[in-house]
Amino acid sequence: MLLTLTVFAGCNDDDPDPNPNAHVNNWIYDQMDFWYYWHDDLPAKPNKNQEPDTFFASLLSGDDRFSWIQDDFIELLNSLEGVTKEAGYELILYYESQGSSNVIAQVLYIKPNSPAEDAGLKRGDVITHINGQQITDTNYSELLGATSSPYTIQFEALDIDNETFLPAETRSLTPVEYAENPNYFRTIIDTGDKKIGYYVYNFFSDGPSGGAASYNAEMDNIFSEFKSAGITDLILDLRFNRGGSESSAVNLASQIAPGVSGTTLFAKREYNEAVTKEILADPELGADFLNTYFTSKAENIGSQTSGRLYVLTGSSTASASELVINGLRAYMDVVLIGDVTVGKNVGSISLFEENNPDNTWGMQPIVVKIFNSLGQSDYTEGFVPDILDEDNSLYLFPLGNANEPLLSKAIEQITGTSSMGRKGSRLAAITRGHTVSSTLLRKPSTLVVDLPARSPGN
Repeated sequence: MLLTLTVFAGCNDDDPDPNPNAHVNNWIYDQMDFWYYWHDDLPAKPNKNQEPDTFFASLLSGDDRFSWIQDDFIELLNSLEGVTKEAGYELILYYESQGSSNVIAQVLYIKPNSPAEDAGLKRGDVITHINGQQITDTNYSELLGATSSPYTIQFEALDIDNETFLPAETRSLTPVEYAENPNYFRTIIDTGDKKIGYYVYNFFSDGPSGGAASYNAEMDNIFSEFKSAGITDLILDLRFNRGGSESSAVNLASQIAPGVSGTTLFAKREYNEAVTKEILADPELGADFLNTYFTSKAENIGSQTSGRLYVLTGSSTASASELVINGLRAYMDVVLIGDVTVGKNVGSISLFEENNPDNTWGMQPIVVKIFNSLGQSDYTEGFVPDILDEDNSLYLFPLGNANEPLLSKAIEQITGTSSMGRKGSRLAAITRGHTVSSTLLRKPSTLVVDLPARSPGN
């Protein structure tokens, strides 16, 4: 099985083509004509005399919110593994005040061993200027788009202890090729007779591109720590997680669900008619390829926890994150705390021509719809949390701090002890301005599924 597909297509015409995009657009259509989940919605005679990205967009179904194409397939593949050129932070952007066009960029989290961390930035700090320009609602996209080269920021550091922001400072940042580790943070919180594991997981990836499954191995070690410590409850923080690899989603779910093994059904797949027919006809695949199973994990904590999982969600929680939520709901009580999720119950594959210099494009079309073991896939509008909280506090406590509002609410659910009157509860009432955007939206919202390589016509 291949996580990504390399599809080769030949072109034997030696004559100059009046349409310089003919090969690429023919390749796009051939792949979409076989793999695309909404195959029946493809136009019969599309206009191929367009730029590849425009042509690709013209093929998409009205039901498709998630397929995309890039002019560099290597960048596409790297982005799926968390590799980008950056300074090492994620931001939420919001209006400075009502009626103002000025925009504040607040740090959601800092990536370890990054230029941003070296510069002293931390969660909660606010950036007001980039390269000397005030961030506004008309230039924020352009300013953030220029941050792959060295740049300066003017920022105000958050002093959470004194509930204030410090005077503005200027820092220079030089972006680097950075491989983000999705296993962001974990800790164990002892409160009363409860021992609570808290785990922040920021995207789904087995490991760095071309390498071993080191991120999954680290996840295994984290759950081994939780199990050895005897945790009674787990809080899984997916608020920044826009998805990723299906195999990592299975690995995570297999650490958590009670009483599961390698023969326990986790999810079911639905492809278009042509792909399904080919899968069923292949003796190495067959009907069982349409099923996804848990794996047996020695680190599984299901037998020692309460049988209830607490998941912190945000408006960026998507795809593989939602697969984990939906898949586990068939086996345990899953309590959601935070904002409404994206609602992505479909998966994609990576299509590209690896050794063709005439085609550097890569695309990530939707090819499959995912159901849990009970046949449920009804979350296209997103999962509405049991405890709704837009997580829009102005003062951002460090992740793992019991005063952090979403974590505090989860702890309250576990212990039955109200958080009212705590510092975090009071500061949570001080909210930021209306949200404009987030750098999290630049991350792929994906569920990348395994599929055998196949070239149309073979």
